[in-house]
Amino acid sequence: MAPKRRRGGGAFPKPVERPAPHAADSDTLYAALDLGTNSCRMLIAQPKGSQFHVVDSFSKSVQLGHGLETTGKLSRASMGRTISALKVCRQKLSRHKVNRMRLVATEACRRAKNGHHFLNQVRRETGLKLELISPEQEAQMAVISCAPLVSTKTSQLLVVDIGGGSTELVWIDLSNVPHRERPGAIMRLHRGFVQDPGPFAAAKVVDWISVPLGVATLRDQFEDVQDDAARFALMSWFFEENLVKFSPYSTEQVKDGFQIIGTSGTVTTVAASHLGLKRYDRNKVDGLRMTSDQIDAVIQSYLQLGPAGRRADPRIGRDRHALIMSGAAILQALMRIWPTDRLSVADRGLREGLLYAQMSEDGVLEDTPY
Repeated sequence: MAPKRRRGGGAFPKPVERPAPHAADSDTLYAALDLGTNSCRMLIAQPKGSQFHVVDSFSKSVQLGHGLETTGKLSRASMGRTISALKVCRQKLSRHKVNRMRLVATEACRRAKNGHHFLNQVRRETGLKLELISPEQEAQMAVISCAPLVSTKTSQLLVVDIGGGSTELVWIDLSNVPHRERPGAIMRLHRGFVQDPGPFAAAKVVDWISVPLGVATLRDQFEDVQDDAARFALMSWFFEENLVKFSPYSTEQVKDGFQIIGTSGTVTTVAASHLGLKRYDRNKVDGLRMTSDQIDAVIQSYLQLGPAGRRADPRIGRDRHALIMSGAAILQALMRIWPTDRLSVADRGLREGLLYAQMSEDGVLEDTPY
């Protein structure tokens, strides 16, 4: 399947903030649910300053897209697992009496022949109305979730969101935005990649692409390759082949002022492995900057472990070991294409972007530095 792009152009999900210490007023609560190819994840939060406090959260690997590459449909077992998880989410939303929410489905439901049928089934059995968002909307939310991690020195920004069924890349030019306003300019992209900046200097989206290859779908493409190292090399090459129409692909970039932010379970797992964390600590991972040599060292250690070793490695985790090499292949391809000294690790993504967008639209976030 060809990558989707505009014309012209986690292994360990944790809250952005520590949970709120007191019971929250339901009138101030917002919810965001992300139903992806591999996981169902939800956050319930309340605004606080320019950020938010998480009141409750949910995350479960449902493997909704399991077998999708072969059959083109969501399986009965996958849909059953997912509906069970969504019923838990519904209970949490009811218990907290959340009124403001955005509940979305992404690549698996976009691609499946029975995707719309499944979303209707979800509504009948859980009462939840999930919105099937476009690749561009998914990319927008990933970008704005990373606004607090954008350096004021960054003039060229690449945000990468490695999902279960697709990978979104967004290239943003910030060179005409005053240094102190650059994180705020990223946040304003919730209005769209093409916008009237009004009184503010605007971030310019040079190009974006949604590649229909994520950690699950890329793994499934090469599951018949027996040799571990060969499978990894083929996955990395194949992912790069799908980037040739992304306009910055063939453009040589200077290192000064260039920042890559990676948001996904793959990136946070690699960071946790680099730090040697046997118990995940979001405060140590989110915002960490890793050098390309450090990333390569972790990936090489994964290859040396082999499938059995990765399965037993506590740094990777039971839910991630089967997907980590396909994610690492994507990450290695990106670091090879755009040589850079560092990658910023973001333990945040679509859910956080959905929350920021809702809160920004309602004007409940303070206009203070990130």
